[in-house]
Amino acid sequence: MTRLLLHTAVATALAAGALGLTQPARASSSDGVHTVRVPDGDPHERSLTPRTTEPFSMIGVTWDDPDAALDGTAQVRTRARASGEWSAWRALDTDVRTPETGPDRHRAGVRGGTQPLWTGPSDGVQVRVSGPRLPEGLRVELVDPDGGSDAVHTTVVEPGVVGPGVVGPDVVGPDVVGPDVVGPAAGAPNAERPAVTSRSAWGADESLVKDPPTYTTDTQAMFVHHTAGTNDYTCSESASIVRGVFLYHVRSNGWNDIGYHFLVDKCGTVFEGRAGGIDEPVLGAHSYGFNTGTSSISVLGDYGRTTANTAVRESVAKVAAWKLGLYGIDPTGTVVLTAGADNGKYTAGQKATLHRISGHRDGYPTECPGQHLYDDLPEIRTLAGAAAQPEEPAPEPAAPATEDDATTALAR
Repeated sequence: MTRLLLHTAVATALAAGALGLTQPARASSSDGVHTVRVPDGDPHERSLTPRTTEPFSMIGVTWDDPDAALDGTAQVRTRARASGEWSAWRALDTDVRTPETGPDRHRAGVRGGTQPLWTGPSDGVQVRVSGPRLPEGLRVELVDPDGGSDAVHTTVVEPGVVGPGVVGPDVVGPDVVGPDVVGPAAGAPNAERPAVTSRSAWGADESLVKDPPTYTTDTQAMFVHHTAGTNDYTCSESASIVRGVFLYHVRSNGWNDIGYHFLVDKCGTVFEGRAGGIDEPVLGAHSYGFNTGTSSISVLGDYGRTTANTAVRESVAKVAAWKLGLYGIDPTGTVVLTAGADNGKYTAGQKATLHRISGHRDGYPTECPGQHLYDDLPEIRTLAGAAAQPEEPAPEPAAPATEDDATTALAR
């Protein structure tokens, strides 16, 4: 009987291999992230053959050394769960670095990695990685933000609508924590607080954030990013994408929390990113060399291929105008920042004159936030400047005419 079972198992495995659907060896899963090790070997070429996997909707590749860069390409194909069809090969964005300071750098288990790619519901993967010398310990990260027994179901929040779980002009969501809320500084531009979908509303698992947030003294500039990958998502999926980025940053990169302070989808909905209070100068993990004293907004999608619509531009401008306005800063101006690390564009200690609203590429050698969104930054600065202008006081209403006034007028 044992011999028959063994023969059947071997035959089944061989048949699956012939179909190119091998089960991954040395796979592990934790809190919505399923990992598959890429076999070591050739220092220039490594791959995974097509295989069936646990369900996932987001994918990335990580490696052991958090300071190592992947000087090459990482490409993936994925199989859609609904149709069983395989996608074309898609490149992962490799312009990512471990933060230069803070708990996201010094935590145990921090890994280097690519940007994650949103794939939609999938259950199969094929990977190929190539470069002059590949980092050790490559593994594929398969993120399932909606899986498990504690799957989160969120409500779609329309742009500008304040409701449960949304941080609006006069509302602070239950998950916005940190020191006392900072009010506008004296003489600060009068920018209204935008509506922001809170962490509890998009389903952040706060038990995964082990260390308290780190605070800097102020926010001097905003960096605009895009998540890259794909624009092929619906706005009803946006909360899942944000949750996926959170899981990837925490479980795959080993960071303490999601790296961005704010995220914006293509419908203009704003999501709270890193915990610690949207009013507060929380240290982020978004722009290597310039994380201290800055904040970040990442737009979901690839804006090297697609233009940003009006809703995106306006939401980015509103967030930037309000956040900088807390410190009395004109969002249309410039600032001199000091690089905190050698990052390939600036050396540690070098002074950089940057726009108060800058693109990621202004501080780091990357294509982020994509050429189209980068070209929109002058308009975004103008919109932010308009949002930050104090409104002209309304003229005093004229006093209603009286019977005595009418008599006086007739006498004249």
